[in-house]
Amino acid sequence: MLTLISFSHYEGMMRWDLGSIYAKSPLIFITIVYHPASDRYGLDYEYKPINLLKNEQSDPEYLKINPMGYVPALVDGDMVLADSFAIILYLEEKYPKHPLLPSDLAKKAINFQAANIVSSSIQPLLRLPVMHYIGVNVGEDAKIQWVHKHAAKGFAALEILLKDHAGKYATGDEIFLADVFLAPQIIGFPERFNFDMSDYPLLSRLGEAYKQVPAIQNALPENQPDFPSSRYHLIVST
Repeated sequence: MLTLISFSHYEGMMRWDLGSIYAKSPLIFITIVYHPASDRYGLDYEYKPINLLKNEQSDPEYLKINPMGYVPALVDGDMVLADSFAIILYLEEKYPKHPLLPSDLAKKAINFQAANIVSSSIQPLLRLPVMHYIGVNVGEDAKIQWVHKHAAKGFAALEILLKDHAGKYATGDEIFLADVFLAPQIIGFPERFNFDMSDYPLLSRLGEAYKQVPAIQNALPENQPDFPSSRYHLIVST
């Protein structure tokens, strides 16, 4: 039995000023593909939430799994992995039922590049420790400016990268690795952060397409068992 360890949707979500909530993307990357209800792999796994607001990621027992104290992590027998990209590639090799990477070398490279833009240049800059540091050392108002700046830079790069490769989805008419990383970064982002997507028509179109994919819907935070019954969105004064 696989064990997937991630943040608690109920109490461990990132809370901003005005009570807003931001869902953590790396878990969604993995759940899109490996959720038991997914038509792609449908793996059974044990889900163990970690409450970030209670600092459970710093518990000595969890640090034995991931010394960095980050989530998500995967335990598969004696194999322990603690990075979303590494987890996906490991499971991709172990369960090659429906490959997430196309056989075409050029298209495969585009998938890696798009996934890396999200996982290396956007999502890490929105982590809870980063937001906490900005709030304490710069000011609460600086958080939304930080999010907009780095999301805009990453989205602009993705828009250019994918313009000659996109079909129904990011690199064609099938869901591949790029889509797994893009979907949680795009869906709901404009509403959560009052972010104008008008400069990113391709990403906006992909976001609408992703909303129609059952595996992606199953993976969204609001569809997880420990998600709260009510949520709030960030309101930005103009």
